[in-house]
Amino acid sequence: MTEFRMPSLGADMTEGTVTHWFVHPGDPVKRGDIVAEVDTTKAAIEIECFDDGVMDEIRVPEGRTVPVGAVLATITAGASSSGNGKVETVPEARGEPVPSVATSESAGPPESRDRAESVATPSVVAEPARMTPLIHRLAEEAGLDPATVHGSGPGGRVLRGDIEAAVAQHNSAPASAAAPAPAPGREAAPASASGPAPAPEAVDAVARSGAQPDVARASGLARRLAEARGLDLSGLSGTGPAGAVRARDLPAEGVPAPAAAQPSEDETVRADTATPLPGSRDAAAMRSAIAATMARSKRTVPHYYLSDVVDVSAAADRLRERNAGAPLAERIVMAALLFRAVAGAARRVPQLNGYWIDDEFRPASAVHLGVVVSLRGGGIIVPTIPDADTLGAAEMMAAMRSVVQRARSGRLRSSDATAATITVTNLGDLGVESVFGVIAVPQVAIVGLGAVTDRPCAVDGLLGVRPQVTVTLSADHRASDGATGARFLHTVADLLHQPEEL
Repeated sequence: MTEFRMPSLGADMTEGTVTHWFVHPGDPVKRGDIVAEVDTTKAAIEIECFDDGVMDEIRVPEGRTVPVGAVLATITAGASSSGNGKVETVPEARGEPVPSVATSESAGPPESRDRAESVATPSVVAEPARMTPLIHRLAEEAGLDPATVHGSGPGGRVLRGDIEAAVAQHNSAPASAAAPAPAPGREAAPASASGPAPAPEAVDAVARSGAQPDVARASGLARRLAEARGLDLSGLSGTGPAGAVRARDLPAEGVPAPAAAQPSEDETVRADTATPLPGSRDAAAMRSAIAATMARSKRTVPHYYLSDVVDVSAAADRLRERNAGAPLAERIVMAALLFRAVAGAARRVPQLNGYWIDDEFRPASAVHLGVVVSLRGGGIIVPTIPDADTLGAAEMMAAMRSVVQRARSGRLRSSDATAATITVTNLGDLGVESVFGVIAVPQVAIVGLGAVTDRPCAVDGLLGVRPQVTVTLSADHRASDGATGARFLHTVADLLHQPEEL
């Protein structure tokens, strides 16, 4: 049996709050599956499973805060593809009630048979739970009850197409079948059930659940928060798929819910700046965490600083040629090459790629590039691009785009929180000429990138204009000296002068 523990999702993280479980006891899991969501001071991070097996016991319920290293759940290893896993126990559950019902028919009155059938039915109703955590999350974000979604995959497994079809079916329901509500709701199901040509799946779902469908479409997290605050979701306008209400759409605590027909200016501002988990983080808490981390670094790390102006005309020419015939979505920006050059230099100058721990430098075996991302609501977060030195330019561009998007949406994954071995901060898109960063303890270096601009320079003894960028290095003097830092910056420049190596 494997213990699934609260991971360390940053050097300054000491505890985390489990906000949602995407799996339940008995569900099969495999390496890479997203099984839980953990809230930290800076972001909500989706935690991936690192073992194959079956979820055995969830020891930390949703909403509880525990320290790093605490056991969140246990996993029975090696059972997801064997007879012990849920994939095979579900069909067995469907077969077991048959002899029990037959026995009741021969040995008891009709009332006993009814009771036996009512006991047997939940075993079949549990069938829709056979979906991956990702599909389960998509269903919740669309405001669907996973138990009511009909699966078209092998053995009734729910697929992404089934979720999309359920959303489309709801959207195409006749207006006369829907109850008049300011926000899209799920009251159309009982109305259509009493009218002509009811949908078999809808009738089936209502019959199985034994209750009316939810009034408003909303994600699972939004429902839990709304229930805790006593909010009526039917009066809220959602920004999720098909108008589903998400957690970010809920009003702040202590603020009454606005009328759906009268969206206020405050609601619009809140939708743009609020984090996905209202109340779990705020600007003051994030600022406090940043302050503590930066003060610790400046108090304990003897920084030294170097800078170099690098000619990137060769890299710019190569990018221009590469992007000329590429679709817009596949084009590469200069930042991808700069990040790739930094990662390559970290591999070639390992004295700056690692950690200072217990009064000694410990070099890292891989280059995990931390990327400083500014958040729209204020503050910064530093997700990681693992094994950055192994990525090509196109792969680096894709990694940059996805990790920044997840960071700003507050939906990081545990792989994004891999311990970075060196960090890069880029303010070039804001027009800053140079930036000297503060080292993130226990790392020993941070690289700063300024704007790429055309500058006058000497070219073959003549005055010319070339695209150039200022690259800076802040390094820990305990782990390296200025000569090592200079060699690092020269390596970055050499790689940019030979972009075919990037």
